[in-house]
Amino acid sequence: MPDVQPTEEDRDAPQPQESAAQRRARRAQFLRDLNEARELRDRVQPRRARAARMRQQMRMRTFRW
Repeated sequence: MPDVQPTEEDRDAPQPQESAAQRRARRAQFLRDLNEARELRDRVQPRRARAARMRQQMRMRTFRW
């Protein structure tokens, strides 16, 4: 895919509204990718991931319902 910048008329052209189902599907795909990236980061940086888990546990222990 070439890196083509949108022209003035492309940016000003009205974009077709995406349906709610399309938006949900796109959001679900984004969240899957985000979760996969987090898992990869946790695998390659186990010490940092463990420290983050400990901080989250401490936050949950001190949170008042």
